[in-house]
Amino acid sequence: MTFLLAITRLIDAINRAIGRSVSWLLLAAVLISAGNAVVRKLFDVSSNAWLELQWYLYGTVFMLGAAYALLENEHIRIDVLSSSWSQRTRDWIDLILHTIFLVPFAFLMAWLAWPWFWNSFWSGEMSSSAGGLIIWPAKAAVLVGFILLTAQAVSEIIKRAAILSGHLKAKPNAMDVNQELEQ
Repeated sequence: MTFLLAITRLIDAINRAIGRSVSWLLLAAVLISAGNAVVRKLFDVSSNAWLELQWYLYGTVFMLGAAYALLENEHIRIDVLSSSWSQRTRDWIDLILHTIFLVPFAFLMAWLAWPWFWNSFWSGEMSSSAGGLIIWPAKAAVLVGFILLTAQAVSEIIKRAAILSGHLKAKPNAMDVNQELEQ
C-alpha cells in the first residue's frame, strides 16, 4: 500500500500543478475576448481565429481542470443525500462508483480521443471557418484531459481503499486526505 500511496502523491502533484497552471488560461481568454470586442467595435475588424482561440482556452481549462476538481473534491455530487451519510459510507460509495463508472468512462474517452486527435494532427486539420485555427490542439486537450482524469480517479480509488483498510487516516473530506498525503 505504501507504493500505491506514493503513486497517488505523484498523480496528485501532477494534477495539482496542471490545475493551478491552467486556471491562468481563464485570464488569457477573458483578455482576448475583451480585446476582440473592443477592436471589433472601435475598428470594425474581427477575426474567427480570436473567437476560436477563446473557445480553445475555455475548453482547455475545462478539460485539464476536471482532474484537479476531482482532486480537490470540488466536483458535482448530490450533497442533499451524501451529507446525511457517514464518512465511511461516502468513502465506500466513492470507491465503488469511481471503480464502476468513472474509471471506465474516462479511460474509454481517452481511448476514443487518441485516434480522433491523431488523425487531426497527422492531417493538419483546420477549422472550416475563414481565418480559423488548426484543430488538433483542442483535440489534444480532450485527450490529455481524459488521461489526467483517469489517473486522478485511480488515485482517488487508492486513497479510498487505503482509508477503508486502515492504511490511511480517515478525514472529513477528500481535500483533507490529499493534504495528509502531502505531509
